[in-house]
Amino acid sequence: MDKFAGQKRAAQHFYPPLDPYNQQIMPTGDGHQIYVEECGNPEGMPVIVLHGGPGGGCSPVMRRYFDPKKYRIVLFDQRGCGRSRPLASVKNNTTWDLVADIERIRSALSIDAWAVFGGSWGATLALLYAQSHPDHVTHIVLRGVFLMTQRELDWFYGGGAGQFWPDAWARFVEKIPQDERNDLIEAYHRRLFCGDLRTEMQFGRIWSAWENALASIYSNGNGGEPAGEYSRTFARLENHYFIHKGFLEKDGHILKNMDRIAHIPGYIVQGRYDMICPPQSAWDLSKAWPQCDLRLIRQAGHAMSEPGISAELVKIMDQIAEA
Repeated sequence: MDKFAGQKRAAQHFYPPLDPYNQQIMPTGDGHQIYVEECGNPEGMPVIVLHGGPGGGCSPVMRRYFDPKKYRIVLFDQRGCGRSRPLASVKNNTTWDLVADIERIRSALSIDAWAVFGGSWGATLALLYAQSHPDHVTHIVLRGVFLMTQRELDWFYGGGAGQFWPDAWARFVEKIPQDERNDLIEAYHRRLFCGDLRTEMQFGRIWSAWENALASIYSNGNGGEPAGEYSRTFARLENHYFIHKGFLEKDGHILKNMDRIAHIPGYIVQGRYDMICPPQSAWDLSKAWPQCDLRLIRQAGHAMSEPGISAELVKIMDQIAEA
């Protein structure tokens, strides 16, 4: 029995599994090959799904937040991860390259405008894409808001979240010498890009386990033992973006440019107890966005798969399709 009313298994809220009707590798022209897939109804309402990380890659469950009879669901693996190649490459891999990729995909698929759906880093990318191409966005649906600010990086990599999870935090910092712990993103960068595969995998696992440990409200603080190559890819890409401050010119870039998308209907689904992306960012974003509907989910953390979050995301996408 669920401890809290309404906390059913996340899978009960999803649409049934489905396979893509179109898969392709799309060259970017600067050395990357991007995996793109389409699912659902080719004549349906277009929606692009933006995964997290950076470096997380798409998974089949991401197709299931949408009614396949009503939506044309587009997913892609961002540069350097998932089925895109070259794997773990940071060359020509910036936020603005990803924004250009999204627009390249839209144009290649002959889509005039689409809904943008993303969580965590995917929420960051959704907002930046919409601010760059507002005429091509009909709705924005976000989960676990991350605004790519120094405050958020300091929270997660500067010890803020570690005060709630001291055991997991101790495992994250223990391999880093004391005199390097004032900047853990930089300390990990040295090791994730040292050129020694064994070292990069070792620190990739530790980096990834720290995030895994805090993703779900039901976590016991054990991030498990993430797969070596996946962890290395995820950690290298995430660290690459974070050490460059998301390739944004100024801290607070997204909030400073909300006037560009103030007219676009938006929804935010935010876990009340999100330890990776605390609700303050979602709150700040909602206050700067007149057309935004913020939904704080009780007894929920960061993970997209948490029952309350999954249920609300499916509900929102159904509402948009029926409008």
